[in-house]
Amino acid sequence: MCFVYYSTVILLIVSIHGRHHSGALQLDVGEPLKRNQNSVNVTERESVHPPPQPPGGNADGPTPEETTDGGRGEQANEARLRQKRLISAGEYEQTAQYWNIGAQLKLKEQLLKRPNRNVAKNVIFFLGDGMSIPTLAASRMYLGQQQGHTGEESMLSFEEFPDVGLVKTYCVDKQVADSACTATAYLCGVKANYATIGVTAAVNFSNCAAGNDRRNHVQSIMAWAQAAGKATGIVTTTRVTHASPAGTYAHTSNREWECDADVARSGGDPAQCPDIASQLIYGEPGKNFRVILGGGRRKLIPRSMKDEEGIRGQRLDGVNLISQWYYDKPLGTARYVSNRRDLMALNFTEVDYLMGLFSADHLKFHLDAHPEEDPTLSDLTYAAIKTLQKYPEGYVLFVEGGKIDLAHHFTKARKSLDETVQLSEAVQVALQLTRADDTLLVVTADHSHTMTLSGYATRGNDILGLNSQVSDGDRKPYTTLTYANGPGGPVPGPEGERPSITESMLKDREFQFPKVVPMKFETHGGDDVALFAYGPWSHLFGGMYEQNVIPHLIGYAACIGNGEHACSAGDSL
Repeated sequence: MCFVYYSTVILLIVSIHGRHHSGALQLDVGEPLKRNQNSVNVTERESVHPPPQPPGGNADGPTPEETTDGGRGEQANEARLRQKRLISAGEYEQTAQYWNIGAQLKLKEQLLKRPNRNVAKNVIFFLGDGMSIPTLAASRMYLGQQQGHTGEESMLSFEEFPDVGLVKTYCVDKQVADSACTATAYLCGVKANYATIGVTAAVNFSNCAAGNDRRNHVQSIMAWAQAAGKATGIVTTTRVTHASPAGTYAHTSNREWECDADVARSGGDPAQCPDIASQLIYGEPGKNFRVILGGGRRKLIPRSMKDEEGIRGQRLDGVNLISQWYYDKPLGTARYVSNRRDLMALNFTEVDYLMGLFSADHLKFHLDAHPEEDPTLSDLTYAAIKTLQKYPEGYVLFVEGGKIDLAHHFTKARKSLDETVQLSEAVQVALQLTRADDTLLVVTADHSHTMTLSGYATRGNDILGLNSQVSDGDRKPYTTLTYANGPGGPVPGPEGERPSITESMLKDREFQFPKVVPMKFETHGGDDVALFAYGPWSHLFGGMYEQNVIPHLIGYAACIGNGEHACSAGDSL
């Protein structure tokens, strides 16, 4: 590998803001545009960057007390208190030394980095479903503000990993991806069509015959790991048959076919089109998983049976797949649990096969959970690692924070940010239970969402609150977080005017944030997502690449799969 170093760095700045840069490129716009009282941009020569405003106010508009919301003065006070409490957000930040010292420390950290070329005995793949880059930024602010800081300077646990990449998420047939085609890419190494799992792009949506054709099947890193003698497991806060976890074991042309009733409902034949739940219990590699933790009991039990919460199952075939799983295992080696209390009471060293299904559907949002009954993602991660770490050949574990995505679909930003923090805490648990010399940690997202973080809010402004400024268009408050589309949210007035939003509305954890285009559910976004890596061969994950490259990098680091391996390459790289 050859590197070329340049002794000269050229920084080119091009600006069209003539008002601030007299020597910048000027546009000949002729006469100024006529002023439109409903337009924010009054002329093309006017700067699009407004001057700084005092916290909670607008230099040209009404004061907080003059707006329809009387709580924004309190919000500004909270922001100022957060600034006061955090030493880095106070007077030290006003000095050049503060920033120069921090930058030099980061430089030294980068200079001291050395590639870790050990073989990854263990791999833990964390997936933040729908964890877009704006979600990361907003979540770190949410975390910091929960801790009494201004928030912008805070870090999620995995954001401190040494190696970071950007990932392109599109499907073969869609600009904007879903969780099925992306799971096929980041778990199986092959891009696929929208809403299909574990098959090539030769399989179109709901084409059962093509989906059954083994020539179209692609294998996941779980199959690779099992072939190498490693233990495997999955953890999710969604149903264990949902698209992301299903990518570890299923082959289907329709992600909605989670049980046989789903196949029949869509007009398919359950006898010809195997449902995802049955593939988990009877198929390879699902039946060999040593850990299965998540939700979705109703997809595994018949409609004639009720689960632990009294909710009926959905299966038409009359089969209890939970019992089938349990009795298929050697006597005394398997444990099934349905609540946090029983899970944490287990002696994991004595458990060879662990299944925990904690809800009939998806697990509850963390903000809605009951601590005694509902395990956190950290609890599930702890239980999985403790169960798998005893196997001498190592393990591959998939952990999904799936409700980041579900909250976004309902434009409930508070819950989405909180679920992202829960993923960060689960990663921290993994860091505490593993060693960097033999365990590769990968954290990424499958796709983004349409939530944006905008406006010129004051430092420390509540990320889930009203922006510290009011709109200079309609003179009303607005939220820093908004969605391009989605359901719910404040209803426009009779003439289409933007509704007023108050701080008391935003305190409700069920509040649906404003959106532009009304839709039944908010959609995914097509922008790139970030990937963070730590451990053996983590330096391979830097740069920008297609999503399907991820499992090939994992395979190299862990010496699994049919591609090139670190074990065979030796020290040549």
